[in-house]
Amino acid sequence: MSRPLGTARTTARTAPTARTARRVSTVGALLVAAVCAGAVPAFAHTEVEAEGARALAENVTLDFHAASESDTAGISKLEVILPKGLAPADIAYEEGPKGWTYDTTSRGWTVSGPELAVGANAEFSVKVRQLPDAKELVFKTLQSYSDGRVDRWIELDDSGDDSGGHGHPAPALKLGAAEPGATPIAPSPSGEATSAAPSSEPPAAADSPSPVAAGNEKDGGDGGLSPAAWTGIGAAALLVLGGAGWWLKRRDTSPST
Repeated sequence: MSRPLGTARTTARTAPTARTARRVSTVGALLVAAVCAGAVPAFAHTEVEAEGARALAENVTLDFHAASESDTAGISKLEVILPKGLAPADIAYEEGPKGWTYDTTSRGWTVSGPELAVGANAEFSVKVRQLPDAKELVFKTLQSYSDGRVDRWIELDDSGDDSGGHGHPAPALKLGAAEPGATPIAPSPSGEATSAAPSSEPPAAADSPSPVAAGNEKDGGDGGLSPAAWTGIGAAALLVLGGAGWWLKRRDTSPST
Protein backbone atom coordinates (compact mmCIF):
# COMPACT_ATOMS: atom_id res chain seq x y z
CA MET A 1 0.00 0.00 0.00
CA SER A 2 1.39 3.42 -0.91
CA ARG A 3 1.92 6.01 1.88
CA PRO A 4 -0.07 9.26 1.61
CA LEU A 5 1.94 12.20 0.39
CA GLY A 6 1.16 14.33 3.48
CA THR A 7 2.49 11.63 5.80
CA ALA A 8 5.78 11.45 3.92
CA ARG A 9 6.27 15.18 4.20
CA THR A 10 5.59 15.10 7.93
CA THR A 11 8.08 12.27 8.48
CA ALA A 12 10.72 14.02 6.42
CA ARG A 13 10.41 17.16 8.56
CA THR A 14 10.50 15.35 11.91
CA ALA A 15 14.20 14.42 11.80
CA PRO A 16 15.48 17.97 10.99
CA THR A 17 13.28 19.40 13.73
CA ALA A 18 14.70 16.98 16.33
CA ARG A 19 18.25 17.72 15.18
CA THR A 20 17.56 21.46 15.38
CA ALA A 21 16.23 21.14 18.92
CA ARG A 22 19.30 19.15 19.97
CA ARG A 23 21.61 21.74 18.45
CA VAL A 24 19.85 24.61 20.22
CA SER A 25 19.97 22.74 23.55
CA THR A 26 23.69 21.99 23.17
CA VAL A 27 24.58 25.57 22.25
CA GLY A 28 22.45 26.86 25.12
CA ALA A 29 24.17 24.60 27.66
CA LEU A 30 27.62 25.66 26.47
CA LEU A 31 26.70 29.35 26.58
CA VAL A 32 25.26 29.12 30.09
CA ALA A 33 28.36 27.23 31.27
CA ALA A 34 30.59 29.95 29.81
CA VAL A 35 28.59 32.71 31.51
CA CYS A 36 28.74 30.92 34.86
CA ALA A 37 32.48 30.33 34.48
CA GLY A 38 33.02 34.02 33.82
CA ALA A 39 31.04 34.94 36.91
CA VAL A 40 33.05 32.75 39.32
CA PRO A 41 35.77 35.33 40.17
CA ALA A 42 33.12 37.82 41.31
CA PHE A 43 32.17 35.50 44.20
CA ALA A 44 35.64 35.38 45.76
CA HIS A 45 35.83 37.89 48.62
CA THR A 46 37.30 39.11 51.85
CA GLU A 47 35.56 38.51 55.17
CA VAL A 48 35.58 39.76 58.74
CA GLU A 49 34.28 37.73 61.68
CA ALA A 50 34.00 38.23 65.43
CA GLU A 51 32.62 35.87 68.01
CA GLY A 52 29.66 37.35 69.87
CA ALA A 53 29.97 40.77 68.22
CA ARG A 54 27.52 43.19 69.82
CA ALA A 55 27.15 46.96 69.79
CA LEU A 56 29.25 48.64 72.52
CA ALA A 57 31.09 45.38 73.29
CA GLU A 58 34.65 45.91 74.58
CA ASN A 59 37.94 44.22 73.66
CA VAL A 60 36.51 42.35 70.67
CA THR A 61 38.83 40.40 68.36
CA LEU A 62 38.13 40.79 64.64
CA ASP A 63 39.41 38.04 62.33
CA PHE A 64 40.02 39.07 58.71
CA HIS A 65 40.32 36.60 55.81
CA ALA A 66 41.41 37.79 52.35
CA ALA A 67 41.09 35.28 49.52
CA SER A 68 43.79 35.28 46.83
CA GLU A 69 42.56 35.85 43.28
CA SER A 70 45.87 35.86 41.43
CA ASP A 71 47.46 32.88 39.69
CA THR A 72 50.81 34.62 39.23
CA ALA A 73 51.54 36.75 42.32
CA GLY A 74 51.20 36.57 46.11
CA ILE A 75 49.39 38.97 48.45
CA SER A 76 51.81 41.48 49.96
CA LYS A 77 49.66 44.12 51.65
CA LEU A 78 46.16 44.79 52.98
CA GLU A 79 44.86 48.26 53.79
CA VAL A 80 41.68 48.49 55.86
CA ILE A 81 39.58 51.66 56.05
CA LEU A 82 37.73 51.99 59.34
CA PRO A 83 33.96 52.59 59.42
CA LYS A 84 32.36 55.53 61.19
CA GLY A 85 32.60 55.22 64.95
CA LEU A 86 36.10 53.69 65.05
CA ALA A 87 39.50 55.41 65.04
CA PRO A 88 42.96 53.94 64.40
CA ALA A 89 43.82 54.40 68.09
CA ASP A 90 40.96 52.02 68.98
CA ILE A 91 42.69 49.12 67.17
CA ALA A 92 45.47 46.85 68.42
CA TYR A 93 47.22 44.28 66.24
CA GLU A 94 47.14 40.67 67.46
CA GLU A 95 48.56 38.36 64.79
CA GLY A 96 49.02 37.92 61.04
CA PRO A 97 51.21 36.33 58.38
CA LYS A 98 54.80 35.61 59.45
CA GLY A 99 57.08 38.58 58.86
CA TRP A 100 54.24 41.04 58.28
CA THR A 101 54.01 44.36 60.12
CA TYR A 102 51.09 46.50 61.23
CA ASP A 103 50.92 50.29 60.84
CA THR A 104 48.16 52.82 61.41
CA THR A 105 47.07 55.32 58.77
CA SER A 106 44.91 58.42 58.94
CA ARG A 107 41.85 56.34 58.07
CA GLY A 108 42.64 52.86 59.36
CA TRP A 109 45.60 50.53 59.19
CA THR A 110 47.79 48.40 56.93
CA VAL A 111 49.33 44.96 57.34
CA SER A 112 52.13 44.14 54.92
CA GLY A 113 55.28 42.14 54.45
CA PRO A 114 56.94 39.49 52.30
CA GLU A 115 54.61 38.27 49.57
CA LEU A 116 52.67 35.13 50.39
CA ALA A 117 52.82 32.04 48.21
CA VAL A 118 50.81 32.28 45.01
CA GLY A 119 47.24 31.27 45.79
CA ALA A 120 47.68 31.58 49.56
CA ASN A 121 45.03 33.54 51.47
CA ALA A 122 45.94 36.26 53.97
CA GLU A 123 44.57 36.08 57.51
CA PHE A 124 45.12 38.44 60.44
CA SER A 125 43.43 39.55 63.66
CA VAL A 126 43.04 42.85 65.49
CA LYS A 127 41.41 43.78 68.81
CA VAL A 128 38.91 46.64 69.01
CA ARG A 129 38.77 48.66 72.23
CA GLN A 130 35.00 49.05 71.90
CA LEU A 131 32.59 48.47 69.03
CA PRO A 132 30.38 51.44 68.14
CA ASP A 133 26.64 51.54 68.69
CA ALA A 134 25.67 50.31 65.22
CA LYS A 135 23.93 47.42 63.48
CA GLU A 136 26.68 46.74 60.91
CA LEU A 137 30.29 47.74 60.34
CA VAL A 138 31.83 47.85 56.85
CA PHE A 139 35.61 47.59 56.50
CA LYS A 140 36.61 48.67 52.98
CA THR A 141 39.81 46.84 52.05
CA LEU A 142 42.50 47.31 49.40
CA GLN A 143 44.32 44.05 48.67
CA SER A 144 47.72 44.40 46.97
CA TYR A 145 49.83 41.77 45.23
CA SER A 146 53.56 41.61 44.58
CA ASP A 147 53.10 42.40 40.88
CA GLY A 148 51.26 45.68 41.55
CA ARG A 149 47.73 44.37 41.15
CA VAL A 150 45.18 45.79 43.63
CA ASP A 151 41.77 44.26 44.37
CA ARG A 152 39.45 46.91 45.80
CA TRP A 153 36.96 45.32 48.18
CA ILE A 154 34.93 48.49 48.70
CA GLU A 155 31.46 47.93 47.29
CA LEU A 156 28.50 48.61 49.58
CA ASP A 157 25.34 46.49 49.50
CA ASP A 158 23.00 49.48 49.58
CA SER A 159 24.79 51.61 47.00
CA GLY A 160 26.77 50.97 43.83
CA ASP A 161 28.20 54.48 43.73
CA ASP A 162 31.24 53.61 45.86
CA SER A 163 32.11 50.40 44.06
CA GLY A 164 33.66 51.79 40.90
CA GLY A 165 31.84 48.98 39.08
CA HIS A 166 34.27 46.27 40.21
CA GLY A 167 31.78 43.93 41.87
CA HIS A 168 33.95 43.55 45.01
CA PRO A 169 31.82 43.70 48.19
CA ALA A 170 33.49 45.19 51.26
CA PRO A 171 33.86 42.97 54.34
CA ALA A 172 30.91 43.59 56.65
CA LEU A 173 30.28 42.61 60.26
CA LYS A 174 26.73 42.53 61.63
CA LEU A 175 26.40 43.47 65.30
CA GLY A 176 23.90 42.21 67.81
CA ALA A 177 22.03 44.53 70.14
CA ALA A 178 24.03 46.03 72.99
CA GLU A 179 23.95 44.33 76.37
CA PRO A 180 21.62 45.98 78.91
CA GLY A 181 23.46 48.78 80.66
CA ALA A 182 26.30 48.98 78.10
CA THR A 183 27.52 52.53 77.54
CA PRO A 184 30.23 54.14 75.38
CA ILE A 185 33.60 54.45 77.07
CA ALA A 186 35.81 57.52 76.79
CA PRO A 187 37.29 57.86 73.29
CA SER A 188 40.93 56.96 72.73
CA PRO A 189 43.38 59.89 72.58
CA SER A 190 43.59 60.98 68.94
CA GLY A 191 47.38 61.02 68.99
CA GLU A 192 47.75 57.50 70.34
CA ALA A 193 48.73 55.53 67.24
CA THR A 194 49.35 51.81 67.51
CA SER A 195 52.11 50.10 65.55
CA ALA A 196 53.28 46.52 65.91
CA ALA A 197 55.62 44.08 64.21
CA PRO A 198 56.74 40.50 64.86
CA SER A 199 59.51 40.43 67.50
CA SER A 200 61.90 38.73 65.07
CA GLU A 201 61.48 41.40 62.42
CA PRO A 202 62.33 45.12 62.58
CA PRO A 203 59.37 47.49 62.08
CA ALA A 204 58.86 48.39 58.44
CA ALA A 205 58.33 51.92 57.22
CA ALA A 206 54.66 52.76 56.86
CA ASP A 207 53.44 52.80 53.31
CA SER A 208 51.27 55.69 52.21
CA PRO A 209 47.62 54.62 51.96
CA SER A 210 46.36 53.69 48.53
CA PRO A 211 43.51 55.95 47.31
CA VAL A 212 40.24 54.11 47.04
CA ALA A 213 39.23 55.78 43.80
CA ALA A 214 42.59 55.54 42.04
CA GLY A 215 42.22 54.80 38.37
CA ASN A 216 45.59 53.18 37.70
CA GLU A 217 45.15 50.10 39.87
CA LYS A 218 45.10 46.66 38.33
CA ASP A 219 41.81 45.16 39.33
CA GLY A 220 40.73 41.54 39.49
CA GLY A 221 39.78 39.45 36.50
CA ASP A 222 36.04 39.85 36.80
CA GLY A 223 35.96 42.20 33.80
CA GLY A 224 34.40 44.99 35.87
CA LEU A 225 31.07 43.16 36.09
CA SER A 226 29.20 42.37 39.27
CA PRO A 227 27.41 39.03 39.92
CA ALA A 228 24.10 40.73 39.08
CA ALA A 229 25.47 41.79 35.68
CA TRP A 230 26.59 38.23 34.88
CA THR A 231 23.14 36.95 35.87
CA GLY A 232 21.52 39.44 33.50
CA ILE A 233 23.79 38.36 30.65
CA GLY A 234 22.90 34.71 31.24
CA ALA A 235 19.17 35.47 31.26
CA ALA A 236 19.42 37.46 28.04
CA ALA A 237 21.36 34.65 26.37
CA LEU A 238 18.71 32.10 27.33
CA LEU A 239 15.93 34.35 25.92
CA VAL A 240 17.79 34.70 22.63
CA LEU A 241 18.33 30.93 22.38
CA GLY A 242 14.70 30.25 23.20
CA GLY A 243 13.56 32.61 20.45
CA ALA A 244 15.95 31.04 17.95
CA GLY A 245 14.70 27.54 18.78
CA TRP A 246 11.06 28.59 18.37
CA TRP A 247 11.78 30.25 15.01
CA LEU A 248 13.66 27.20 13.67
CA LYS A 249 10.89 24.83 14.79
CA ARG A 250 8.22 27.06 13.22
CA ARG A 251 10.17 27.24 9.97
CA ASP A 252 10.60 23.44 9.81
CA THR A 253 6.91 22.75 10.46
CA SER A 254 5.46 25.41 8.13
CA PRO A 255 3.79 24.08 4.94
CA SER A 256 6.01 23.94 1.88
CA THR A 257 5.02 26.22 -1.02
